[in-house]
Amino acid sequence: MSEHARADRPRSIPLWLAVAAAVLVGVLTALQARINGSLGEAIGDGYTAAVISFGSGLAVLLAVTAVLPSGRAGSLRLVRGIRSGAVPVWMLLGGLAGALTVATQGLTVATIGVALFTVGVVAGQTLNGLVLDRIGYGPGGVVAVTVRRLVGGALAVTGVIVCVAGISTAPPLWMLVLPVLAGAGIAWQQGTNGRLGQRVGNPLTATLVNFAGGTVVLGIAAAVHISSAGAPRTLPADPWLYLGGVIGVIYIFLSAAIVRVTGVLLLGLGSVVGLLAMSVALDAIRPAPSGPPLPVALAAVVIAFAGVAIVVVRRRRRPAAG
Repeated sequence: MSEHARADRPRSIPLWLAVAAAVLVGVLTALQARINGSLGEAIGDGYTAAVISFGSGLAVLLAVTAVLPSGRAGSLRLVRGIRSGAVPVWMLLGGLAGALTVATQGLTVATIGVALFTVGVVAGQTLNGLVLDRIGYGPGGVVAVTVRRLVGGALAVTGVIVCVAGISTAPPLWMLVLPVLAGAGIAWQQGTNGRLGQRVGNPLTATLVNFAGGTVVLGIAAAVHISSAGAPRTLPADPWLYLGGVIGVIYIFLSAAIVRVTGVLLLGLGSVVGLLAMSVALDAIRPAPSGPPLPVALAAVVIAFAGVAIVVVRRRRRPAAG
């Protein structure tokens, strides 16, 4: 009974607070992208930078899980669920998308900047969020693709198009394709981690599984890369370059905790606003070679925010299901 009540607790989160948390997810994602991209540039190896980021996050999560009684209880339920089959294998694979995202940050952000990275992520995340909600992949079940949700998603994509229109120097095509795939993966990851958090009654446990799987995958990729290209000769001394993992822990935990309230699409749209806004701030402080002008980027933020507002208004007016 207590596990059931614990699993249902996220439903009591007010929608406005869940949306604010979704925006924070986007802010932290953009900040992590800048940090991991800078680390990859500093050591000349995006794969090793990704392993450092995910590995440090895993270390933090292991420590927190060991200290908190709820963390230990969630891990025990996870082990029992795996053994009994109540937790299927696919619920353990969210870390694959996280690994792709962090690797993409390390490989592309130093070249294309946070704004362009965000362009691709937004497109993939918004479109896949619509699909996943429609088929009921997220923990909240099937969410109808209403006109308002389509318009909200279209406005978010329009913000992306506005951002692209202001770019003067085109980067290599693969540097745009990877962020799109990463964005689609983020939407799937949010739904998967939300389902796992719901099943074990603890989003912290879902976050731990995410980082464990991602660290293993990235470790293998880095080992293959190092075997052919060699290991980085030195590591930078700046402490802030190693904060990407901790930031990832925070926003993945938030995503797993609120996705039942927001749905996959609204979580994605809220994070779009945070992504674009933080990208504007970061590129204003440290301009990217191929980033859009500040007025264009600000216009994209306003358009994306309008898309989120449309979806939120519809959710608030809809009467609660009996």
